[in-house]
Amino acid sequence: MKSRSRKIKRRVAAAVICLFFIGIVVLLHRNVTNVLKSIAEASMRSITTVAVNDAVYYTLSDKLRYEDLVGIERSDGGEIQAISSNAFQINRIARDTAYMSQENLNKMSEDGVEVPLGALSGVEAWAGFGPKIHLKIIPISNVSCKFVSKFDAAGINQTKHSIYLEIVADISIIMPSGTSNFASLTEVLVCESVLVGKVPETYLQADIFGEGFTLTPHE
Repeated sequence: MKSRSRKIKRRVAAAVICLFFIGIVVLLHRNVTNVLKSIAEASMRSITTVAVNDAVYYTLSDKLRYEDLVGIERSDGGEIQAISSNAFQINRIARDTAYMSQENLNKMSEDGVEVPLGALSGVEAWAGFGPKIHLKIIPISNVSCKFVSKFDAAGINQTKHSIYLEIVADISIIMPSGTSNFASLTEVLVCESVLVGKVPETYLQADIFGEGFTLTPHE
């Protein structure tokens, strides 16, 4: 009976030890995954910002004027009757910016991201220590661009009309340790003008631009 009791205790002890080590492995894997995701996401956010800013720099000409994007119709008395957008110019800029942002993202992420060896410990305090290793990632991005306008009072019977280009990049990072998703928004002031005369209320409450342009990974 004693021999059988000892065997049962040994089996129980062995099972407890196995469960303990399995728990440690699961915990370390989860911690390592979280740390790697954080580092990869931070790196991709930085890459996305540079990629989008470079695209905007090349697609927005220094010669671009307010009149190139917006047309103002006035009455014989000089009152503002209608505000219209240059759909061809706006769509061209939005399309080119989205396409170039996508191309820049693909090129800049080819080499993956550098991760300190300490990140593999799963301990955040050690994540910045050790030699750098390259972590291969597969970024999947969906870039959308659109123009938005904002009207602000600029004085007596004057309204400042500001035109912005909004670029939203939805990024999915596929890594051996898991997948991370985030969105990056970049807003750039394209041009602005002070309109003299009362702006119709319909334009103050609505955007004069369309839905914008979206470039999916399949385009």
